[in-house]
Amino acid sequence: MGKYFGTDGFRGEANVDLTVEHAFKVGRFLGWYFGKDHKAQIVIGKDTRRSSYMFEYSLVAGLTASGADVYLLHVTTTPSVSYVVRTENFDCGIMISASHNPFYDNGIKIINGNGQKLEASVEEMIEKYIDDDTPKLPLATKERIGRTVDFSAGRNRYIGYLISLPTRSFKNMRVGLDCANGSASAIAKSVFDALGAKTFVINNEPDGTNINTDCGSTHIHVLQNFVREKHLDVGFAYDGDADRCIAVDDEGNVIDGDIIMYICGKYMKEQGQLDNDTIVTTIMSNIGLYKACDRVGIKYEKTAVGDKYVCENMMENGHRLGGEQSGHIIFSKYASTGDGILTSLMVMNVILEKKQSLSNLASEITIYPQLLKNVRVENKKAVKANANVQAAIKKVEETLGSDGRILVRESGTEPVIRVMVEASTHKVCEKHVDDVIAVMEKEGLIVG
Repeated sequence: MGKYFGTDGFRGEANVDLTVEHAFKVGRFLGWYFGKDHKAQIVIGKDTRRSSYMFEYSLVAGLTASGADVYLLHVTTTPSVSYVVRTENFDCGIMISASHNPFYDNGIKIINGNGQKLEASVEEMIEKYIDDDTPKLPLATKERIGRTVDFSAGRNRYIGYLISLPTRSFKNMRVGLDCANGSASAIAKSVFDALGAKTFVINNEPDGTNINTDCGSTHIHVLQNFVREKHLDVGFAYDGDADRCIAVDDEGNVIDGDIIMYICGKYMKEQGQLDNDTIVTTIMSNIGLYKACDRVGIKYEKTAVGDKYVCENMMENGHRLGGEQSGHIIFSKYASTGDGILTSLMVMNVILEKKQSLSNLASEITIYPQLLKNVRVENKKAVKANANVQAAIKKVEETLGSDGRILVRESGTEPVIRVMVEASTHKVCEKHVDDVIAVMEKEGLIVG
């Protein structure tokens, strides 16, 4: 991770950690970098945060000042920007979003010409420019100044693409959607309606400050209650920029990314569509996923946390399915990044093709209890290097043995340490997580 760019772009509190000056400089650099030998064409999308409009204008000013033409998708999803970049031959794409973070945070995600996250080497150059460690960039003049183009048609083409993918009609299926008052609010219902579903939608009235607020994939209990109350067949919850999806089955149970990967991976293997008979997971995936995969002959690979690393592994090795427990799922035949709405369509496809309820499909996998607690700290690296913290982690590892595991890692986007324990019971998980956090507190490493 760099000074500004983490595992998922440049993210922080709007006008505190990420300012309009930062956004302007990002735009200036990208317009110059991609416009060295031609007039750069760059597409921008944004989520529903109040600050997204501010950052959009700042990025546009920087890009056009460097001579780039800028195409605006307006409020849309991160995967739609990825889709438009790779199918319309843009030099790069920019998504203004802080994903699942609170409304007062925001972020700048940069997508390369292949529809994947920008290379770290280019991010490093942007950081040097932001800190004035590189020469001043020339300003475009006269007819070389860039222009801004309304490109809502690009978003509409993405919607059409999604509608074209399922192999069966969703007629008679009662589907609930939680749009997190975010990007999915502009797209998801129209897709499901077009496919014939009876669609019930909640949290699709964004006001600039309610994105992810007690809704969406990070507050799945809201959709669980909705599915039970309405007696729905299935429900899908998205995050702020709709690049992740968590499902709820017909009985109101949570179907997270691990279960989704198993259900879709098994179906793809049966259809001869799971290249290499392999799925790509992160180190956060549940032991239960691996045990279920072993039973049906699905192999798996593990990467560092972040769909960026999952995607890199998939592209290097030709794998078709990968993702994270959090709901970032990549179907590489159809997309080059995690796509929440696409994921929900793929789950629907399995339900309809197998003629089974989601609860029945999920019954084959037993998920081990897992507890994750986030701890806000002053210095993430100091926590990881602390001898007493390391000793506490080792003690938990020895106690759990092969019946569980502990994972302590740094957040890629926040000043947070994540402590996760997986074990036979929730009580055991809680004891070990709290023991490690208690040591961090005793060492004076926790703030707030």
